[in-house]
Amino acid sequence: MPPKSVKRFSDKGMRKENDTMHRRTFFKWLGGLVLSGAAVTAYGFGIEPRFLLRVQRYELTPQGWPPDFKLRIAALADIHMGEPYMGLAHLERIVETTNALAPDLILLLGDYAAGHRWVTRKIAIKDTAALLTQLKAPLGTHCILGNHDWWDDREAQKRRAGPNLNGVALEAAGFPVYENDGVRLEHKGKGFWLMGLGDQIAFIEGRNRFAGLDDLDATLAKVTDDAPVILMIHEPDAFTKVPSRVSLTLAGHTHGGQVRLLGYSPVVPSAYGNRFAYGHVIEQDRHLIVSGGLGCSIVPVRFGVPPEINLIELGA
Repeated sequence: MPPKSVKRFSDKGMRKENDTMHRRTFFKWLGGLVLSGAAVTAYGFGIEPRFLLRVQRYELTPQGWPPDFKLRIAALADIHMGEPYMGLAHLERIVETTNALAPDLILLLGDYAAGHRWVTRKIAIKDTAALLTQLKAPLGTHCILGNHDWWDDREAQKRRAGPNLNGVALEAAGFPVYENDGVRLEHKGKGFWLMGLGDQIAFIEGRNRFAGLDDLDATLAKVTDDAPVILMIHEPDAFTKVPSRVSLTLAGHTHGGQVRLLGYSPVVPSAYGNRFAYGHVIEQDRHLIVSGGLGCSIVPVRFGVPPEINLIELGA
């Protein structure tokens, strides 16, 4: 049996060695955590918003839509043009991908202007509009404006009224731009209404105070027969007032929160939070599809909600 002094020395050495191992483990763990955080940050800022593009598909026959009336819609929302996150080459890829889907109808749901300050080169709306003219669909490409299209136009902000420079450029390129207005279209012998609501937060009146151009009652009053209705809105919040007369409402604006994990978005630019953050929402037999959009707003980051083109197949 060794002397007690030797035993005490051995225990002390073992404790010292264990402490050293624990410190090494801790610093390895900390280093891994830092590296993981850096990788996640690099992915969220550099990869997902700039290089990924998916087609998000929906198949539905909503209330009021004839089940034998098949219509294929491609919806593009929140392009937010501006280098390095959304240049003309990137938009060209989006246009080519959309055309390859062979839609009957293409809808642009607003926010063509850059929505953040992290822009290395601005893209003029006339250049954006010129490239968008390459979109091809038998029933054409139809547009509404978003809040950033209005916020980007300082003169319109001063007037608290249009015309809007982004809307003017789109119309000059041949696109119909709807503001509380719409059109009756026909496809394969069946008619439907396509309506577009004015933006709900078009004018900045102060900190977190806005005025809108939206008039839902006036918009739907222009529907003059019982053909089904598709409604384009930029901000999804207006859906709470959309009547069941409307078969399908399409919205953008939220970008799915730009960060979305396990079906939850921590920050959503909506008074209703995650209720209208993203995807197919059904409430009282009324259908809303909120696009995750293509660009970024405020902060150029995306994580868990990559840029997307929406393909909606009605009567499927």
